[in-house]
Amino acid sequence: MWAVLALDAIAVLVTYSVIEPRELYNVSQEGFSGGLSRALVQLNYPVALVAIPLALLALDVLRRRAWFVGAPAIALCAVVAWPGVVDQGDLDARGVNVLPALGVGLTFALTLSAARRAGVSFAPRRAHDGIRLVAPTAALLVALPWIAAELGRHFPPVVFLTDELYAEPGEAPRAVVHLGHHHGLAGTLLVLSALLLSRPRLVGVGLQRINAALLCAMLTYGVANIVNDFWHEQILKRGWTTWDVPSATEPRLHAIWALVLVTAAIMYVFGFARGDAAAASGDNHPR
Repeated sequence: MWAVLALDAIAVLVTYSVIEPRELYNVSQEGFSGGLSRALVQLNYPVALVAIPLALLALDVLRRRAWFVGAPAIALCAVVAWPGVVDQGDLDARGVNVLPALGVGLTFALTLSAARRAGVSFAPRRAHDGIRLVAPTAALLVALPWIAAELGRHFPPVVFLTDELYAEPGEAPRAVVHLGHHHGLAGTLLVLSALLLSRPRLVGVGLQRINAALLCAMLTYGVANIVNDFWHEQILKRGWTTWDVPSATEPRLHAIWALVLVTAAIMYVFGFARGDAAAASGDNHPR
């Protein structure tokens, strides 16, 4: 999981260092400082969100002696959920963005410590691993234009709209899929993370339930971001409809957020990531 997040952050750092801000999305800094600025924001969103269940997994291995680091790490990562910490209208880094990034760093240190204690190996085969393979494959296919954009390129416009010009109301024409990071790709990373991190079975029953609730919310929130970004770029911008899927990027009182939370609750009730069957059979090893 850390390897995926690191590759994503490196891609953002490089792309935002070499491409002019006008070709990107809501950034103003250019050059290497611009890359560092946007990479710091990337460590906030989506990386800090993924770091919270990673911290819980590490704490399940390290137990009580690590909570003096784990609790501040989780609290710092959770700062990203506060409205305005990551502003989609202005993605240049600000001082507050250091806090979630610090939480990510502490979580990474916890993960290394847990790996040294528990050892490193692949988890045994789990129920529903087939779904965990098919669902990310579908998400990655949808995300192909966003992956290319994060690497500083436009995906070939064969199936997807990519470099065709489109003018938002009141704005100058620009490529349908702007270069740089997309919240649809953030959603894809969250879906991949939730599916991958649903495989471990935490020893602590309380931690397992908290972790499962977080992963349910992460999965449904990630899907909401994928659907919103894909619909806006590939459906609305083709002129097939004037209705847009509401954005769920930032927390707010809106029907889309009610749908995200209700769907997450339903998934939790039906046992996603809870590991009830594994716990009942005695399979509660944390890896």
